[in-house]
Amino acid sequence: MNKIQVNNKDFEIFLENDAIGKRTRLIGIQLNLDYENRCPVFIGVLNGSFLFMADLLKEIDIACEVNFIRVASYHGTESSGKIKETFGLPNDLENRDVILVEDIVDTGLTLQYILEKVHAQKPASVSVCSLLLKPAALKAPIAELKYVGFEIPNEFVVGYGLDYDGLGRNLKDIYRAI
Repeated sequence: MNKIQVNNKDFEIFLENDAIGKRTRLIGIQLNLDYENRCPVFIGVLNGSFLFMADLLKEIDIACEVNFIRVASYHGTESSGKIKETFGLPNDLENRDVILVEDIVDTGLTLQYILEKVHAQKPASVSVCSLLLKPAALKAPIAELKYVGFEIPNEFVVGYGLDYDGLGRNLKDIYRAI
């Protein structure tokens, strides 16, 4: 299935599940090395990160905790720039190693908002792990962005947790709009 339709919009295959899986395994290996003898807190940014987070955690063999935050800034295929926190961060991050797990970083506005909230709790360290990064869309550099699965062009993508108006998150591959 190379072309699909989601909510009357056409998409073509962009990243196959096998490639996503291989890259996720490599990121997991790196995280296991970087956080050896530490107990990081993985915080998935919902809703989009749920599949990537689940697959990533299967590759993690160090002690760790898992949490989620839910924020929303998207409407349709464009970022609204307005961030609405639905449910928030754990409040016990002081002196902890925090790894934020994102599905995609495009403008970076949502991530900057979350990082501000995390840093306010004075963690020992903060890193960001994102499956996808759109460098051309990034409004400002993000120093904490240390683990990136794939850099992609500034195109709209759906699947593997990413949605289009709430649909398409369940697709095992990632598709781009055509």
